[in-house]
Amino acid sequence: MGFVWLSAAHLAALAAAVICWTLIVIWRRQLRHPRLGRITRWSLAVILLGSEISLQIWHAINGTWGVQAWPLQLCSMTLLLSAVLLFSPGRRLYELCFFLGILGALQALLTPNLDYTFPHFRYLHFFVAHIAIIAASVYMTAVERYRPTAGSVLRAIGWLHVLAVPAYVANLWTGSNFMFLARKPATGSMLDLLAPWPWYLLQLELVVWTLCFLLYGMLRLVDRLAGPRRRSNSGAA
Repeated sequence: MGFVWLSAAHLAALAAAVICWTLIVIWRRQLRHPRLGRITRWSLAVILLGSEISLQIWHAINGTWGVQAWPLQLCSMTLLLSAVLLFSPGRRLYELCFFLGILGALQALLTPNLDYTFPHFRYLHFFVAHIAIIAASVYMTAVERYRPTAGSVLRAIGWLHVLAVPAYVANLWTGSNFMFLARKPATGSMLDLLAPWPWYLLQLELVVWTLCFLLYGMLRLVDRLAGPRRRSNSGAA
């Protein structure tokens, strides 16, 4: 059976995601213990790297390794960057992962571009990887107390366009569709609500700006409702 949107398998994966992120927030004080925090960060990083390595091995074993396996999708790139962030925290890298990682992975989780359902490896890989991408930023925000600024939005969107360059070049060279710059995905997604190609690329600019500032505003609101915020960790650039 193929993957079905909002099926039991999809809803179960979404439930697992919410539970994972919620537990990080609930246990944030315990996770600030140096040893436990380091183990958690490194474990998340290993999960992220392991998911990408296992995907490449799966393609090689099944004889499907090719252009489609190149890590040039937005989530593939933020997955690797999130692993680096967890091993070596830094404020600038956090900003990129917070906005692009969360928004990209969340869109993927809500409208998966996936052909396989549970218990296929691709199903497990897809959801573990995307849940872990967001978990990395949730950890750095809730546990390490990193915080984005309004300027972070500008820098993150700037890096989004930088990351789009190799994806665009690869699309021209191979006819692929990295970052969905060449066409909309075959499976349903929020892009179906936008105009046909190439006009939806222009509309996406407005969508990205709106979602990034919305995410930033939601975090500021949560901090305000939680009371006086402790000094955030500025990290190492």
